Amino acid sequence: MPYIETQDESEIYFSDWGEGEPVVLIHGWPLDSSSWEYQARFLADNGYRVIAYDRRGFGRSERPYNGYDYDTLTSDLNDLLEALDLTGVTLVGFSMGGGEVARYLGTYGSERVAKAVFVGSVTPFLLKTEDNPGGVDQSVFDGVLEGLQKDRFAFTTEFAKLFYGRTLLNHAVSDEVLHWYFLQAAAASPVAMIECAKAWSSTDFREDLARIDVPTLVLHGTADKTVPIDVSGRRTVELVPGAVLVEYEGEPHGFTATIPDQLNEDLLAFLRS
Repeated sequence: MPYIETQDESEIYFSDWGEGEPVVLIHGWPLDSSSWEYQARFLADNGYRVIAYDRRGFGRSERPYNGYDYDTLTSDLNDLLEALDLTGVTLVGFSMGGGEVARYLGTYGSERVAKAVFVGSVTPFLLKTEDNPGGVDQSVFDGVLEGLQKDRFAFTTEFAKLFYGRTLLNHAVSDEVLHWYFLQAAAASPVAMIECAKAWSSTDFREDLARIDVPTLVLHGTADKTVPIDVSGRRTVELVPGAVLVEYEGEPHGFTATIPDQLNEDLLAFLRS
């Protein structure tokens, strides 16, 4: 299986499908690169080289005890781009992965990057602070950490329903998709799950977003209860020069699986623009 080695000698797994202009898919929490199944196959079939990798601690990548802050995670992304010598890349980050897109462009610049896409992203800054009064209260994130530490399998099962907007009356995804989500989360390092939850809930990307100088697309569901659009998508587009926001009415956080066809067409249109 294909791996690259990071600066701290951790091994990162990636898949590499298709030929053409490169698209790098960065998965959300607590998933792995297989969560991009609907998008990776579609984009490869439509003339793009699609690289999807497992963040350290998740999927088939190495599970070190340390390195789950965004600076290290973004260094891993940079190592991947350099190892594969990718240029003209479109970076696509879902949920937590949007943080790596922002931090990469804020830190390393756009020499290798042509476009950026934020999909239900945690940017610009989720945590409520004195200078971020519209954020989410710390008690909400404390509840996430408590659930993970007490019984991460039970927590993950319930979180999946919120993630995909699954209710008694709304079956946007099947039971099998919920199980697929659970399998990805259960396979992750417990340390990675907890430390990454701390990272995506508390990292401030506002300065990173202001440095972005490539065409940028922001996609977000209006019914996202995991990463509310008012805190994230609508604020992200205000901070990135020239960014375009597409809102999916009534869609939850995990719209990569609830409306994959619509998302795929929007991604393809942006790539071709």
